Amino acid sequence: MVRFSGKVGFAETRETAPGVWEEFILERKYKGDVIRNARRWENGENLNSTLVVNNQISILADSYLYSYFFNVRYVEWMGTRWSVTNIEVNRPRLLLTIGGVYNGPQNQASDDS
Repeated sequence: MVRFSGKVGFAETRETAPGVWEEFILERKYKGDVIRNARRWENGENLNSTLVVNNQISILADSYLYSYFFNVRYVEWMGTRWSVTNIEVNRPRLLLTIGGVYNGPQNQASDDS
């Protein structure tokens, strides 16, 4: 089994001006295991095929992750931010399934606790 140690990106929506809401990302470090490691090439509208992984990462969850798992947007793994496509609560762990490369907002804050 492959070990995982990396950042998880959580989205927080804030009002930046009256009636204007933006998504901000907070990163937190977590450890766990990669329990499924698979990839596929997906043909689409692009000229080149898109790499999509179908990996599952089991993370030992803390109270923050349990409270805000619905805000998880990405996992940083192997030097790339991957979109989280599914989260399964399996106490004391969360199972995160990742898919394509994450292209959303980047982190503005990091909580290394």
